[in-house]
Amino acid sequence: MSGMTAFIWRVLALTKKEFLALMRDKRSRVVIIVPPIMQLLVFGFAATYDLNNVPVAILNEDSGLQSRELISRFNGSPNFDVRHYLDNEKQIESIIDGKQALLVLHFSQDFSTHLQRGDPAPLQIILDGRNSNTAMIAMNYLREIVLDYNATWLVSQGRPGPRVTLNSRAWYNENLQSRWFIIPGIVALLTVVVALLVTALSVAREREAGTFDQLLVTPFTPLEILLGKGIPGVIIGVIEASAAVILMVLLFEIPFRGSIGAFYLGTFLFVLAAVGVGLMISSLSITQQQAVLGAFLFLVPAVILSGFATPIANMPEAIQWLTYINPLRYYLLVVRGVMLEGADFALLFNQFWPMAIIAVISLGVAGWLFRHRMY
Repeated sequence: MSGMTAFIWRVLALTKKEFLALMRDKRSRVVIIVPPIMQLLVFGFAATYDLNNVPVAILNEDSGLQSRELISRFNGSPNFDVRHYLDNEKQIESIIDGKQALLVLHFSQDFSTHLQRGDPAPLQIILDGRNSNTAMIAMNYLREIVLDYNATWLVSQGRPGPRVTLNSRAWYNENLQSRWFIIPGIVALLTVVVALLVTALSVAREREAGTFDQLLVTPFTPLEILLGKGIPGVIIGVIEASAAVILMVLLFEIPFRGSIGAFYLGTFLFVLAAVGVGLMISSLSITQQQAVLGAFLFLVPAVILSGFATPIANMPEAIQWLTYINPLRYYLLVVRGVMLEGADFALLFNQFWPMAIIAVISLGVAGWLFRHRMY
């Protein structure tokens, strides 16, 4: 048997041993299978920036037809739910403070009169600004209703409508569903969590069980042990990403428009980088508790600096430079590009090579740490 053949067989034997250890360990099975699927389902349904049935209170001091017509538009909108009709201004404070309504519409006594005379008719909007993002989204919905009513009113009075009309067309996400943007990001997060934890726990688990010393007296070289510990993480990470994408397409009906090959190349490079980081953590950890803590010390800043929740362009310049060493930054662009934009290899090349460099460096450092801490 040649040296290369023996090397391959020894690595395969270690890989098989690692898979068996993962499947026999109840905690490892739970980490690999149950949480990722549950998190995708929970986050997929719960994580959305879209607002429906926003609670609204109305204080209508106007007795004219026009205010009632505008109120009927809010009643007919799926975005708003008119729950309270107020009698006086003193009730506004308690309604907002008690979170019984996100916004209050206040029609003055001469609202309809102003409209009939052709004068501007002010409509007061009182918003609960404690959650500024939600308040701004609700304000945008409200503005659309008011602008549409204004244009209809002008036409009905034989007056010229707005001279400029806006015809919008959203590319890649035609219905502007925020779930289409969020769920591909969740797929990336779940992939890195699983790949990182599987590899971070591998050596620490052996040290706790007392079998790592037995591994050292075998004829396996440090490189073979490193590969045997890393390959299962790569395989499990790719399988996890595949399962998440299948659920995303079938359950959440998010289109897969791009190249499958480009997706799997990006996934493979990303998982390699994550496994390299996991092996670094594993080589430094004595117990599984230390490995889990080390994994989360990496995950928290990685998620924050990935652009998952906030745009990288909005971060301070010094922080933006830090994002370039974060593989999750590039993989998010790969997943969203393939799913929504129909991206192929050429469009994603600038995301592939940084992940490849990060993978080489992280695996190289993990190998160095592994050799120096084995003995």
